[in-house]
Amino acid sequence: MDTNQNENLPFYRRHPVFIALVISSIIGMGYKLVTSRDVEDFLQFPIAGPLWALIYVFPIMLMLGEMYCLILEGRGMKAIGARVFDATALILGIFYEYAYIAFWKNATGTDWQYQLHNAERHTPIYSQTATTVAVIFILAITGYLVLQYSSLETLPPLVTVLSMSAMYLGIIELIILTIQVFGVGNDYEKEEDFYLLILPACCILMTLRTILQKIHEWQKTTMEMSGINENPVLNASANILENVAVWPIFALFLMIPLLGIIIMLLMLVGQAPDSVVKAWTETSEWNLSTKVSPQNIYYDEHYLCTVAAGGHRRIVKPIRKGIRHGHEVTVNRQLCIANAFEQILEEKTPHLHRAVRSFYDKYGFPVARMINSRWTADVVYIIMKPLEWFFLVVIYMVDVHPENRIAVQYMGQVPEYRH
Repeated sequence: MDTNQNENLPFYRRHPVFIALVISSIIGMGYKLVTSRDVEDFLQFPIAGPLWALIYVFPIMLMLGEMYCLILEGRGMKAIGARVFDATALILGIFYEYAYIAFWKNATGTDWQYQLHNAERHTPIYSQTATTVAVIFILAITGYLVLQYSSLETLPPLVTVLSMSAMYLGIIELIILTIQVFGVGNDYEKEEDFYLLILPACCILMTLRTILQKIHEWQKTTMEMSGINENPVLNASANILENVAVWPIFALFLMIPLLGIIIMLLMLVGQAPDSVVKAWTETSEWNLSTKVSPQNIYYDEHYLCTVAAGGHRRIVKPIRKGIRHGHEVTVNRQLCIANAFEQILEEKTPHLHRAVRSFYDKYGFPVARMINSRWTADVVYIIMKPLEWFFLVVIYMVDVHPENRIAVQYMGQVPEYRH
């Protein structure tokens, strides 16, 4: 439709994204009004409602808008405002995806080799392959722009098919990212993981609609066939190219050559040829990860937990996993002996235990912050050996079953202490 025809359309057809935002705000204010528990909540609903809607309702409205635009295109009707929906879904979708993974999943930009703090997680994308991942996403967006803003009358068929292939690669990479982060974390962290599916869904819908749009556009044009019919090979090729319905299938087969060309070009700037795989596997704590990172340092924990998890296995000798304050920790014998000794102190001499605990709380965490490599963890383990032997002697002197007491530490059967 031309501009004059668009102006004759109803307001909601000319500004669908604005209408979606208004509907989302109304839903958000209604929800906050219904769930108000006191006067303060009631007074805040005109502001809190739209903010809540922008986070929780508007993304769903965008996805529904993409579905509506695809249905219209499938019926051969022009979806007014489809490009605005696409731009909004891409820009906000990328922002929401980043914010959700960074703030809700506690992901950082740190690779798996480095130690983090508290609930932080390492990057879900290996930093040394970030260029490969970014280039594929950029090419996918470029392919979309080429198809959306170029006419088939001026666009070579091979460019059209390669643009489709680029969009396919971007969708596959986005799906892999979703698989990487979906369902990771505790129940609280993954209760709203449904929202991670919205951006891939929107991208798939806009890709299908763009391909349908090009098929409908091609059906309205005619190919120049002069001089081709005399050559059987060219004639067969022309017949294939004229059947635009098979272009999406050709695009599937061209994905592999296109990816190979991308990899070869990226090797010139230092990217490894297997970066498309390492981007997801050279990570820790995510669904496709193959690496085991050092245990996080918690702000209420001190250096023995860090030593057990962070040192070289042949030196610190971790024996199993344990649970401490709801967090999984790596346990070695030195840690269990120290915890058993503290338990005995609390039972036998509570006043001395409080003094020892106060000293440990004061100086333990600064020591833990200095344990930032396997070698420093090994050194602390070796320095603690004489104290470990002293603790063991005390345990054997006062406990009837000393090994039983040591064995059950961090198994939920005895009180847990901060080592």
